[in-house]
This record gives sequence, C-alpha cells and structure tokens, in this order.
Amino acid sequence: MKYVPMTLRGAERLRKELDYLKNIRRPEIIKNISEAREHGDLKENAEYNAAREQQGFCEGRIQEIESKLSHAHIIDVTKLITNNRIVFGATVNIENLDTAHRRTYSIVGDDEANLKENTVSINSPIARGLIGHKAGDVIEIDTPTGKIRYKIIQIKYY
Repeated sequence: MKYVPMTLRGAERLRKELDYLKNIRRPEIIKNISEAREHGDLKENAEYNAAREQQGFCEGRIQEIESKLSHAHIIDVTKLITNNRIVFGATVNIENLDTAHRRTYSIVGDDEANLKENTVSINSPIARGLIGHKAGDVIEIDTPTGKIRYKIIQIKYY
C-alpha cells in the first residue's frame, strides 16, 4: 500500500469536510429525498432525481476523502529536524532573479496543492528544485519555458 504525504493542515481540512458531509449534508439530502418521495410518481419527479444525484455526489466524495485519509502519511513540519533546509511542509519565500518578482509557496501533498492558496505539490518542478536548499541559496528550476533562477529569501516551518 502506497502512502501519500500530507501536511497536518491538509489532513485537518479533509477531516472537517468529511465531518460536514457525514453529519450535515448527508442528513439534508436524506430529508430532501424523503420529501420528494411524498410528491408521488418517482419516475417523473425532478426533485427526487436531483436529490438522488446529490446523494451520489456526496457519497462519492465521502469515499474519496476516507480513501485519501487512509493512505495519507501525515507530516507535522514543526516536529521535523530540518537543519534550516527546505523540507516537505515548509513555506518558502523566493525571488526570481530575472524579474525581481517575489513569491511565497508552501510545499504540500498532491491533493493539497492549489496555486490560488500559494501551495505547490511536492512533485512539482519548483518544489523538487527547492527541497534540500537553505535560505540564501541560488537555484535553477527547469520549467516548460526554460530555466529560471531563484534566490531563496526565507524559510518558515509551521
């Protein structure tokens, strides 16, 4: 069985969603199905069909989250010995040396990655290029548009 790395925050986010789906959303859908059944013929009942579809999506997501959590290797970055190097779960402030543009990224598991939240997958080219380096290091990352040089400004572990 292959385990997938996940941050403590990512696991907690999934647990909250799972709790919501099981304890709030699932009962709402069951109530909607029950009310729709009272309207008569189920073949031509749009409310019933919509509620059953919602139930399918909800149950699918519950199974997906439970599977992710059961295969997760949860890593608490605050308890790692890092030697001031970039590791999984670290938050890194970097500067593009060609454009002087600064970005901050947190290195997370594949399922947690979301560029809108400035989180990148451990398997992304930028994360692979950052792992193991220290603040002040200059690195080159191979990207689809070519090599980009970055300077590591700051590393945080939380």
